[in-house]
Amino acid sequence: MSENNLEGSGFPEKLAKPAKRALEGAGYFTLEQLAGATEAELLDLHGMGPNAMGKLRKAMADNGLSFKGK
Repeated sequence: MSENNLEGSGFPEKLAKPAKRALEGAGYFTLEQLAGATEAELLDLHGMGPNAMGKLRKAMADNGLSFKGK
């Protein structure tokens, strides 16, 4: 799935490209899929950092979702 195909994923528009690539590389293409992962698991991905996690956390909350274990 290319970066353009992440549109409609629910991922924040301003999510940095390295974070998008990290998610895609790990097989995450939607916010719903992220609900099956812990924040720690995502932070272990190369390209993910606190700024990206904050944006994802907000997007998840805005959609009634949360990370595993929350």
